[in-house]
Amino acid sequence: MFKFFKKSAALLSRDIGIDLGTATVLVYVKGRGVVLKEPSFVAIDKTTDHITKVGKDARAMLGRNPENIDVIRPLRDGVINQYDITLKMIQYFIRRACGNTVMQPRVMICIPTGINEVEERAVIDAGTQAGARKTYLIEEPVAAALGAGLDIYSPNGKMVVDIGGGTTDVAVISLGGVVVSESIKNAGDKFDEAIMQYVRRQHNVLIGERTAEYIKVKIGAVFEHPDPKEIQVRGRCMLQGLPKEITISSREMLEALMEPISAILDAICSVIEKTPPELIGDIIRDGIVLTGGGSMLFGLDKLIEYVTGIKTRVAKNPADCVVNGTGLALEYLDEMPAGMIDLSRVGRQRK
Repeated sequence: MFKFFKKSAALLSRDIGIDLGTATVLVYVKGRGVVLKEPSFVAIDKTTDHITKVGKDARAMLGRNPENIDVIRPLRDGVINQYDITLKMIQYFIRRACGNTVMQPRVMICIPTGINEVEERAVIDAGTQAGARKTYLIEEPVAAALGAGLDIYSPNGKMVVDIGGGTTDVAVISLGGVVVSESIKNAGDKFDEAIMQYVRRQHNVLIGERTAEYIKVKIGAVFEHPDPKEIQVRGRCMLQGLPKEITISSREMLEALMEPISAILDAICSVIEKTPPELIGDIIRDGIVLTGGGSMLFGLDKLIEYVTGIKTRVAKNPADCVVNGTGLALEYLDEMPAGMIDLSRVGRQRK
């Protein structure tokens, strides 16, 4: 009878994994895969304090919103910046992912390696108050390594660089756990800011966040392009105050992105310096794996390889690695208490 009840409960509830990114929220439902991918934006009516739009609908309003509407990103630098709004956003995405599930789902949420206990607790509380029966946390580089298809349970060291919207996480993983790591608040958002500043400085033109992101996606590069690209974008001329169209080239991106990319290179070198000698040989042999949307900048793998001397590759579907790894980790929830999960236990059990 108990077995039947347990099986029925499993059918009525769903385990879900959430990549709660600064720029994008991705949701994985066990048995179905990635079911939702939405920008981390919320639109709020300031007169009523009511949320009017969430996700891509809210993002579409950015820079076009009337005075009574605020378009907000409740997550900044990989952590919760506005708790109540984040809570409502998570509730919305859980509802969309689970539909009319009878029982509350168990939820696993990704977090950067560098956050403190207070920030961890805020994520757990947000997940629980948003409707999770139990809330679990997994470190982003561990999830990214799983999603990239790396065997994180082996004693061989694996080095992962996950470049998201708000943070870049660099980690060496062995036996299911993080051996050395560094998390910096320098990633996709900083790339956009750097492009905006460059266009303002070099072209005397003001552009918005969405235009900067468009430039980054279309011609963003950090290594000399064999076939340089150009695009036309529009902004407001700082001298005349009128609309102006300018041409931006991929060569200009090398200068525009120099500062944020240098910070990421410094973090990678710092982690390599702190890595135990026993694992350095593994990393030299197997190389560095890049994940996250920021890793898709043209030439980033070549630049890291040039600076470190270690072969570097971009994972397949890098933007989905973290959420896919979280989905794989859902298999172990029955063996784990709520809170931060420890996959090194799984590695010990496999011996």
